[in-house]
Amino acid sequence: MTTPTQFSRKAAFWAACLGILVFGVVFTTLGAILPSLIDRFGVDLSRAGTLFTLQSLGLLVGSIFFGPVVDRYGYRTLLIVSAILILAGLEAIAFAPTFGILQAVVFILGIAGGVLNGATNALVADVSEESRGAALSLFGVFFGVGAFGMPFALSLLLDSFGYSEILAGIGLLVVAPVAVFALTRFPVPKQPHGFPLKQAVALTKDRTLLLLGALLFLQSGLEVTSGGWSAEYSETVIGVAGGGAVFILSLFWAGMVVARLVLGFWLKQGDPARALFVSIALAMIGSTILIQSSGAVVAGFGIFVMGAGLAAGFPVVLGIVGDLHPHLSGTAFSLVLVMALTGGSLLPYIAGVIGESAGLRSAFLLIPGGLVGITILLVLALKRIKMKAEATE
Repeated sequence: MTTPTQFSRKAAFWAACLGILVFGVVFTTLGAILPSLIDRFGVDLSRAGTLFTLQSLGLLVGSIFFGPVVDRYGYRTLLIVSAILILAGLEAIAFAPTFGILQAVVFILGIAGGVLNGATNALVADVSEESRGAALSLFGVFFGVGAFGMPFALSLLLDSFGYSEILAGIGLLVVAPVAVFALTRFPVPKQPHGFPLKQAVALTKDRTLLLLGALLFLQSGLEVTSGGWSAEYSETVIGVAGGGAVFILSLFWAGMVVARLVLGFWLKQGDPARALFVSIALAMIGSTILIQSSGAVVAGFGIFVMGAGLAAGFPVVLGIVGDLHPHLSGTAFSLVLVMALTGGSLLPYIAGVIGESAGLRSAFLLIPGGLVGITILLVLALKRIKMKAEATE
């Protein structure tokens, strides 16, 4: 008979993939429907940018919360509750009567998304000890599918339905992952007899971990800025209206999906750091094309390449974090994801402020600047990891 401590690594992995697909939908919903929200509530770009800040702050709270909880109590209950909150949050956004209520719902949805994102990433790291980077890259494909699927569905259905009806229908689909989480067996808690507070505090003093967290600060900020403002960029700068602008946004996530499929094979055989350096160069090329573009085709190509270039950041870095701290993976993931989501909160807001005063083309200059910062932080982190490895030999 199957005991409570037994579980299938494959079943847990695929449940995590379904969860991150849902998070992909949550993560891109705001950017995909932003033009509609601006028109619906009559707000300017600066005030609309507060929605990204609230979502990212919610993600931040969820990311702080999930790590110690999964290390102490396990995964199932946390995954089920977060998925139910996401279902309710999507329905509430679809029919929010005022901008104030919308802001509150976005914050709560962000908390649930932060829990779901962090817990599923940590779960994959726990069940994929042999090749965390490759597993996290394949897992990240499902994030890309969800992230791509939301704007793509809108671009197809907007001629027949309104934003609210489409969003409400997509929200109801979250019933499926709730059921899967309830039926799946997950790994037992790593710290069932009490949370090791001293060890957790020590993580905050690990300079290598802090460098990786700072890298993800910029990575997350660039992803949220790119995914959050691209539809509005396409409308106001390129002149592409309605479903066409949302379709161009979907190309960002399509590029990420394609690149992560390739990364899943590359990381099983190649050097993760080299893959990340190549990806940074690709993102720099894509952002340059996008910023200089004046037509929809060139802009779409640029954003596709940029999405492909940004694909490697989270799988590679989280794989490194999982290898560095396997016995407190949830808490270690919490620390770096908190730093990541702080960047996800600040950079898109700064982009909105710059966009309001100088235009979104100027705001998108944050992207190549951030890529330079990522490169510097990666070099410093790899140097410290190499020094530690040589010291233990």
